[in-house]
Amino acid sequence: MPEFSSDPRQAVAVAMTGASGAPYGLRLLQCLVDSGQQVYVMISQPGQVVIGMETDLPLPGRPADMERFLSEHFGAEPGRLRVFGKEQWTAPVASGSGAPRALVVCPCTTGTLSAIACGSSNNLIERAADVVLKERRRLILVPRETPFSEIHLEHMLRLARMGAVIMPPNPGFYHHPQSISDLVDFVVARILDHLDIEHSLMPRWGDDAPV
Repeated sequence: MPEFSSDPRQAVAVAMTGASGAPYGLRLLQCLVDSGQQVYVMISQPGQVVIGMETDLPLPGRPADMERFLSEHFGAEPGRLRVFGKEQWTAPVASGSGAPRALVVCPCTTGTLSAIACGSSNNLIERAADVVLKERRRLILVPRETPFSEIHLEHMLRLARMGAVIMPPNPGFYHHPQSISDLVDFVVARILDHLDIEHSLMPRWGDDAPV
């Protein structure tokens, strides 16, 4: 497995909140670990509930236990994957001096979307997003809700104007998916593209077109 940088400014942070779509976030974590990234993880309590509902993953509740479990589950060497609690204000992501190069909130609830748009910073996920925005790093939000209300759309527009990437998990079908995993990989591939991380999850448009 590739070596990783211990510099928090080179890390990719992933936050999972209580919207449906846990398989997207978990697959993203696997791909980030496999690609040699330093990964910071934050999972809200509703996010843990959704993981329990949508997967068979017996995720522990305490951050330290979660870190050990996820590191073993994804085959991450010690220190590559770190998990932070919702009020762990000493985490690097809580300060501009330790801002990661990117934060992906996947899946992102509309409540989290609202809090980030308003700069609430009531927990570590919201604060990390606030830090990434103010430090002009990459913020990718994957809101899993349908339909969107005017409130949701206004918050998305506001964040897009701030430089955030709004990426609802809308898989395409031109690659002829054969499984749910194929649909998940389509969305994760687009996230990795915006993180400038190489992958081979799916063929790119035109790669298999006749010459």
